[in-house]
Amino acid sequence: MKLHRTLFTALAFAAGVALHAQNVHNMVVQTNKPGAEIQPTMYGLFFEDINYGADGGLYAELVKNRSFEFPQRFMGWTIFGNVTLMDDGPFERNPHYVRLGNSGHREKHTGIENEGFFGIGVKEGAGYRFSVWARGENQKLRIELIRNDTMEERQAFESKELTVNSKEWKQYEVILKSPRTEPKAHLRIFLESPGTVDLEHVSLFPVDTWKERKNGLRKDLVQALYDIKPGVFRFPGGCIVEGTDEATRYEWKKTVGAVENRPLNENRWHYTFKHRFFPDYFQTYGLGFFEYFQLSEDIGAEPLPILNCGLICQYQNAPDQQVSLSKLDSYIQDALDLIEFANGDVTTPWGKVRADMGHPAPFNLKFLGIGNEQWGPEYPERLKRFVEVLRKAHPEIKIVGSSGPQSEGKDFDYLWPEMKNLKVDLVDEHFYRPESWFLSQGNRYDHYDRKGPKVFAGEYACHGKGKKWNHFNAALMEAAFMTGLERNADVVHMATYAPLFAHVEGWQWRPDLIWFDNLNSVRTCSYYVQQLYAHHKGTHVLPLTMDKKAVSGQDGLFASAVWDKHEQAYMVKIANTSDQAQPVSLTFTGLKKNDILADGKCILLQSDDLDKDNTVGNPEVITPKESAVAVDGHVLNATVAPRTFVLYKFVKEKK
Repeated sequence: MKLHRTLFTALAFAAGVALHAQNVHNMVVQTNKPGAEIQPTMYGLFFEDINYGADGGLYAELVKNRSFEFPQRFMGWTIFGNVTLMDDGPFERNPHYVRLGNSGHREKHTGIENEGFFGIGVKEGAGYRFSVWARGENQKLRIELIRNDTMEERQAFESKELTVNSKEWKQYEVILKSPRTEPKAHLRIFLESPGTVDLEHVSLFPVDTWKERKNGLRKDLVQALYDIKPGVFRFPGGCIVEGTDEATRYEWKKTVGAVENRPLNENRWHYTFKHRFFPDYFQTYGLGFFEYFQLSEDIGAEPLPILNCGLICQYQNAPDQQVSLSKLDSYIQDALDLIEFANGDVTTPWGKVRADMGHPAPFNLKFLGIGNEQWGPEYPERLKRFVEVLRKAHPEIKIVGSSGPQSEGKDFDYLWPEMKNLKVDLVDEHFYRPESWFLSQGNRYDHYDRKGPKVFAGEYACHGKGKKWNHFNAALMEAAFMTGLERNADVVHMATYAPLFAHVEGWQWRPDLIWFDNLNSVRTCSYYVQQLYAHHKGTHVLPLTMDKKAVSGQDGLFASAVWDKHEQAYMVKIANTSDQAQPVSLTFTGLKKNDILADGKCILLQSDDLDKDNTVGNPEVITPKESAVAVDGHVLNATVAPRTFVLYKFVKEKK
């Protein structure tokens, strides 16, 4: 966590000041009455391939349309000279490749050039692994990193030669080392000798991927995920699970095995919005279910895959266009096979696939979501059949159902009782709502059925009214709302902000948690809210009241408290959503006389400009600020500044 340690002892907003008793908000934390256990999965991450989140983002491949499988076969490529598209390649699911031949004149040239995703970003001194499947008879290729619009003498700023020396298909590799930083480079390949050469799966990766894996992930983006300390990782979406039609739904089995043979799929988001239209946005499946499980393991999060329930996107299709119930068995089998892929012994068919990919140990899958944000009777009709089969075959797997795309209303009211009847373990709720909604929902879960399915707040974000972009006030609303999630940890077992990633040049949807360009990334105010909660989630809820009531909006204040048995620490989170400074007295009751509250710290997230946020160019405009804070006995007197999120932490020690 980026915490700038600054002493705030001179500031009334962070330390105790002389307060007029009649203005003080007296909050009581009952330390001797620990409540619900907070689940390790409480705060996590939701990933969907929207906003170029996978190809062009988290997936570190730098070449667009590397196997020439886009419907427009040369999309992303410029071809010159004698280039022929072929369709009898070595990979069944990706049959296309290019044949480079003699240009027919000594002064003409044959080759191909790739534009990457909004250009190819390379860093000074960094290595880039070029690889290609090829066949030929000692043909020479010249591999170049270039800048097209340079005023320098040469466009190429790095180049290597590669000789294709086999008539059989074979993978070749060469490392390019960039002498400078270029955010908008291209990759160019020249045929440098007579004869013909065939090229397939033309690829360029940074050598320095996360954990230096080939077919790896972008290091800075994974680091941002790791730094949150997420408890759960939901993937691969989202609406892409459903697809626009049955042929384009997300099928996990197509995303595992040799990366060269994973087929292309349309991305639902490339044509969804005419005002943010990206016809070159597809899914190569290079980032597939194996990589998602592996990433979950890397960042310490429980994997939560979401599978298609036998419904394609209901926003885009009428009921009579839906998948027939007669086809549902194959969808259910996909779920059974996924559990085997994740957890099965290496002697099982799908467990062997996992082992052959380099992970013989199981991934220990515990949760499985069936359906994204479906609605209407079509959904429980299908989900029931999944539940019946899964309960019998795998009673150890917790099933996640859905309450639809709305946070309330007809569909929501219909689906919750249906989820209870089906006895799913968790219900996935979604809410993209304005400030007024978040301010009104501080006690949303106070009166939920304690005996029913648990809640997974699977997609949420504050969409400011007239300000549907990242800004501090939206993050503050989320922080306020999350006190209610925390206070009701016996009901809410998971919560994930959405969407996760967005490319500054290729987004379809905002706000988003993490923004990036080809070389840099930035953590938003909403990111820091999520991180502060995740790092200080504690192990048990503590009652925190003001006038014997939960603090859920009185005078614009929202608050929650937790106990961490491992750290022996108390943590209190307060969001002041008002435009007034709020004097607060925090009394920790139930402590013994020789108990002291030591090593006090205060972490502030605050901005005078509510519309500001961090940017790629200025990533530390608003970050958490930490200071020391002391208590008077078992009481903390402080003033919480207007429009501020503050976290207090004290360690319990003996005198």
